Amino acid sequence: MQVTETLSQGLKREFKVVLPVAELEQRLSSELENIKGRVRIDGFRPGKVPLAHLRRVYGRSVMGDVVQNAVNEANRKIVEDNKLKLAFEPQVVFPEDKAEIENIMSAKGDLAFTVAIEVLPTFEIADISGVTVKKPVTKVTDEEINESLTRMAKQNATFETKKGKAAAGDRVVTDFVGRIDGEEFQGGKGEDVRVELGSNTFIPGFEDQLIGLKAGDTKLVKVAFPVNYMAAHLAGKDAEFDVTVKEVEAPGELKIDDELAKGFGMESLDKLKEAISSAIQRDFDAQSRRKVKKDLLDALDGKYSFELPQGLVEQEFNAIWAQVDGEMKANKRTFADEETTEEEAKADYRKIAERRVRLGLVLAQIGEKADIKIADDEVTQALIERVRQYPGQEKQVWEFYQKNPQALAEIRAPLFEEKVVDHLLSQVKVVDESVSKDELFADEESEEGESKGKGKSTKGGKKASKSE
Repeated sequence: MQVTETLSQGLKREFKVVLPVAELEQRLSSELENIKGRVRIDGFRPGKVPLAHLRRVYGRSVMGDVVQNAVNEANRKIVEDNKLKLAFEPQVVFPEDKAEIENIMSAKGDLAFTVAIEVLPTFEIADISGVTVKKPVTKVTDEEINESLTRMAKQNATFETKKGKAAAGDRVVTDFVGRIDGEEFQGGKGEDVRVELGSNTFIPGFEDQLIGLKAGDTKLVKVAFPVNYMAAHLAGKDAEFDVTVKEVEAPGELKIDDELAKGFGMESLDKLKEAISSAIQRDFDAQSRRKVKKDLLDALDGKYSFELPQGLVEQEFNAIWAQVDGEMKANKRTFADEETTEEEAKADYRKIAERRVRLGLVLAQIGEKADIKIADDEVTQALIERVRQYPGQEKQVWEFYQKNPQALAEIRAPLFEEKVVDHLLSQVKVVDESVSKDELFADEESEEGESKGKGKSTKGGKKASKSE
């Protein structure tokens, strides 16, 4: 096998591979000899089939294996001999001429093909000892705990029939029939449906128009379905509902006491408050982590500039763009609605893709140099958490990940990234900064979109700009 490098340009490499016809013939004959004792052909005893007859019957299929083995061998040789770190699997290009292909399959000509490779860039790890990042710190207040308690008490509130008109906070028992352009539509009819006024669980404007009605009243309620309504055939359409109020119910007294706590599995109100405080603090800490990580990655991104494997960038961009395009269509939005054009949006999201690839390569090399490992039990624990998100399908989800190494790698990757981030945070100066809850969560989406993409963050692409 002869391997010759024909291109070395930036991160791209190409190699010409030639397996002379004599060697190709020898490999084919060897493979046919190997299967001689295993095949069964009418008229011949096992192991006594002439090689020429085997070649007529199995020659082309066996040659397919010979060619694939030669490709695998060439790829290994190229990588090992040149000590290459691949960004992508090698791309193999065979001749397009049918006569040449036929000569190869019948072992009458040299097997020649091209292997195109894109390698990972090499770069020095930057010194970040002088970097300072801010860590927003927010403590849970009594007001926030009391707000949560009030919401929980409302969830458990009892309602009692009342006379008179319905007011905000009351609940009305209704029958209704909905129509679009005078025609009833599927899902638009209901009987004995309880509507809590002010809960904003129905179509915008529906609940407000029931305020002031009393038992026995009827009303024609006119609303418009949101443009991003989950049922696409209803999204953005005007509708009318004939509503009959059958009963008005007023909420009973909100009781925030030990009995409320017991309803949520806690032995006392104090224990419930502690649980609420811990849950809120976990949310605050998680958001703080996201912000300090973003600050760190911004600083890290500013320290690196190197050529990127365009195959990885294209793969990342295509994933982002598929999500953006899907969400834009689902929300029935256009780029004009976002005050941009498709070309401008693509340019912005390509910058996001480039940043993700660059930071991914940087974090990978830093982690490798720091000998950061992810233990199997850590992956197992993360997988268990993932499986719990699919109640009733735990076994199927577990087996899916166990049988798909690539899917399992997607569980391992964020664990590795978080460990590398912890390693980096130990090398920089982290300054705690006390902030309010509003400040902690302020401008989350716009900041992430700007820092990762350095461009506009369209409504359709919010999710695309969140993960590294």
